[in-house]
Amino acid sequence: MADVPSRRYAQGWGALSLAVGAVLVTTAAAQPPADGRPGEATARAPAILTVGVCPATVGLCRLYPTTAAPDAPAAVTLPRDARGPVELALRTPGRLTDVTVTDRRGRRIAGRTDADGTRWTSEVALPAGGAYTARLVVEEPGRDGPRRRTVRLAVRTAKAPSGERLTVLLGPGDGRRTRTYGVGQPVTAELSHPVPADDPAARRTVERALEVRSEPRVEGAWHWVDADTLHYRPRVHWPSRATVQVRPGLDGVRVTDRLHGGPSRPLAFTTGDRVEAVTDVAAHEMRVYREGRLLRVIPVTTGKRGFRTRVGTKVVLGKEPLVRMRGDSIGIARGSREFYDLEVRWAVRVTWSGEYLHAAPWSLDAQGSADVSHGCTGMSPEAARWFYRTVREGDLVRVVHGYGAVMTPFDNGYGDWNLGWPEWLRGSALGARTSGRGSAGPLLPAL
Repeated sequence: MADVPSRRYAQGWGALSLAVGAVLVTTAAAQPPADGRPGEATARAPAILTVGVCPATVGLCRLYPTTAAPDAPAAVTLPRDARGPVELALRTPGRLTDVTVTDRRGRRIAGRTDADGTRWTSEVALPAGGAYTARLVVEEPGRDGPRRRTVRLAVRTAKAPSGERLTVLLGPGDGRRTRTYGVGQPVTAELSHPVPADDPAARRTVERALEVRSEPRVEGAWHWVDADTLHYRPRVHWPSRATVQVRPGLDGVRVTDRLHGGPSRPLAFTTGDRVEAVTDVAAHEMRVYREGRLLRVIPVTTGKRGFRTRVGTKVVLGKEPLVRMRGDSIGIARGSREFYDLEVRWAVRVTWSGEYLHAAPWSLDAQGSADVSHGCTGMSPEAARWFYRTVREGDLVRVVHGYGAVMTPFDNGYGDWNLGWPEWLRGSALGARTSGRGSAGPLLPAL
């Protein structure tokens, strides 16, 4: 077979190859059996294996032919310019009934077979410097009915050149132990090197490598906050009592000509019950729900004129049983009429700039009837203590019917939920490609 692919391959299979990066195509050779009847493959006929290596942008695939018997794996080495997931495609009549790809430690490479059973695609690119074994069970038509045989392929990836490595720090937490968060907690990814927006191919490579899985499964996507930060969230929110695992599959992956992925720590966390606090500014009350059931209605006071509480959806960032709050931390000059210096109990933080839900014994007369705070949501000490013990990091806090600015998505906490799903997907280099199907359940209706 020549180095230049046939016209049919370049226009059909080759066009697909350009989109995914590196393609391995296995073709079962039809050879007559011992009795001479045509149209059936012998059980031990060799399999013709063709490797197509495609550039990341445009150009034709370069082909490398090889042949192997079913019990003798063919050895194929992908060059350094192979980029993107790997595809195994059957180009003769029949279907793939089982595909298993493992690394040298026996760990299985995640991938999916299409509905027709004619191709298998890995979910991420294969890291550099690796050795993999693909085992394919092929069901082929025959005169006496379908016949199955097994074909094996040994795949190696070229070693990454020496130089800088792209690593990622995943959150929440540090990945050292599994913690439980609320259903609104986004996954964060902080890259060691920036990946600019003008290199969409590199961004797609990073997104494919950062694999998020949840049980139950949900539809979700990454969103680029800036050149070195990504957030991942489901379309709605995480299911209650879910398990979320994030695999940083960057190690050895070619991101750019000068940058390859390095080793990073994986992440796992669980979610608790769906707890949501909804503050109605106009009604001066906060309703707290667990799994859609109303737990309590609490009279509150929110930000007064000039210090309005932000509206929209926020996420609990942390809790402090006692915190000192001072006016100069939000730009109020010492000595002015608005300055304050207070020790505050049962404080639940929702922005990095200092917005809390907390005990406010000095404003009991206004709670339930007026807005007198400097932006925080104040309540009685008893109610604040109960709320403090009820919520956890990652729980949702919504402010509705208010007069303040809308909570920003990324620069002051987790305002991710204030972006609609189409807008969220526009921040992904993969667009509408998501991690799975399903729904985590409906949000509570707006009040």
